[in-house]
Amino acid sequence: MITYPDNVTCLADYIESVMQRFADRPAYTALGQTLTFAEIDSKSSALARYFVHEAKLTPGTRVAIQLPNLIQNPIVVYAALRAGLVVVNTNPLYTEREMKHQFTDSGAKALVILGDLLPKFTSIKNDTSINTVITTSATELLDPNTAPALDGTVSLSQAVEIGKGLPQFERPKIQLDDLAMLQYTGGTTGVSKGAALSNKNVLANCIQMLDRIGDGFKDGEEVLVCPLPLYHIYAFTVGMMALFAKGTQIILIPNPRDIDGFIQTLKPHKISAFMGINTLFVGLGRHPEFAKLDFSNLHLTMSGGTALTQAAVSIWQDVTGNTITEGYGLSETAPVVSFNIPGKEEIGTVGYELEGTEVALLDSQDKPVEEGDSGQIAVRGPQVMMGYWNRDDETAKVMTEDGFFKTGDIGIRTESGAIKIVDRLKDMIIVSGFNVYPNEIEDVLTSHPNVMEAAVVGKPDDKTGERVCAYITLSSEVSTDDVTEFCKKHLTNYKIPKSITVLEELPKSTVGKILRRELRSA
Repeated sequence: MITYPDNVTCLADYIESVMQRFADRPAYTALGQTLTFAEIDSKSSALARYFVHEAKLTPGTRVAIQLPNLIQNPIVVYAALRAGLVVVNTNPLYTEREMKHQFTDSGAKALVILGDLLPKFTSIKNDTSINTVITTSATELLDPNTAPALDGTVSLSQAVEIGKGLPQFERPKIQLDDLAMLQYTGGTTGVSKGAALSNKNVLANCIQMLDRIGDGFKDGEEVLVCPLPLYHIYAFTVGMMALFAKGTQIILIPNPRDIDGFIQTLKPHKISAFMGINTLFVGLGRHPEFAKLDFSNLHLTMSGGTALTQAAVSIWQDVTGNTITEGYGLSETAPVVSFNIPGKEEIGTVGYELEGTEVALLDSQDKPVEEGDSGQIAVRGPQVMMGYWNRDDETAKVMTEDGFFKTGDIGIRTESGAIKIVDRLKDMIIVSGFNVYPNEIEDVLTSHPNVMEAAVVGKPDDKTGERVCAYITLSSEVSTDDVTEFCKKHLTNYKIPKSITVLEELPKSTVGKILRRELRSA
């Protein structure tokens, strides 16, 4: 059973109590600037008043947020929730087509956007219902003179200043079951759908994660590095909601691809926690300057979003002395379903279900599989979404009659009861009737000392139905024949890649997930 804090019926209550409790502590750092919890409180409160009194936004109205990892992002998110609005997270790298879909599908009436992105929005504005547009620049909080002055918009600084002069409002009575946010799925299997997440979904997941992380994560003492985009549900819930609630200083990294700049940003800080994904751990771990940082306080490194390889774990541990604690989740589960116990990780698994969460492994008929067999992971718990926004038909496809959400991922249980993700259902390759899971082969490939990253896909084959094709990037020169020989030592014959292609870079999403679908058509 999840126990909710006293006098907390929504995320706004939760956020406000945190900002008051840790008022004098540093809350967010970005671009060399740090704001305290009290400063975040003041700015988000003023912006909330602007939303209510000036923009006339009513409870339940959707507000789209299209910002990178800047301190403006949490200010806007907290303001929207305090005003009773529904947060619609959107990716700053979206094309006009993607923006139009998400803005119209969500029915957003307001938008907070980086000024540089405004031309894209302007081209599709007339197709949306958005009539309030707030813009910001990357450096606006450092220097208000750099605030955008764009026709038909107000800058974030202006909105906050106006809001400071407006009266407080009586916050609407928001309940746990009320909608808090629309988190759009990546759209890798078609048009992206909005996972409707209630206040309860997100709040429960915060409580579940803090319970699993345990007392070793100290109130008001931690410094968390957050290179993952806040519009992504992993960084949103675990960083901006759960660990924020511990009075954590969160260092936002606007551009993690700039590894040199990333490392420079970390130098002044004694970091104690880090959230990332596999490719980031490998990239940082292999950079000579990263090893020179002070890791004496680092005690929690979290991985999610994509499979963690043994190679990444080894590199990270060698450089930082810290292991990596892997978890598993989805947009539809707010997001965390399972997480290893920090300090007692079972590497290669995503740990155990969080408190109050049930996981079933189902066959193609939605029946539980035999013990020891693999099956589709299905989840029931307080973090499972209300459904897909305005898509009852799509919701019905993923929910079982008894309330389990079918994830589309294949998993098995280890002897200890931990969950091991085998692969995505749709990524499974069938060779002569045998199931081949790309994750397994990728893990073998990346354990080769010269292979940096790997992606495996199935392609049509006249003899076997499908054949295994691998794409790799290298850290140093090696022939594909050598890599094939290496695979032969570790894999059954039908799992050995029939072709290995060396690329300069693997195709990735903005979050750093490898896009296998692009390789299938290569």
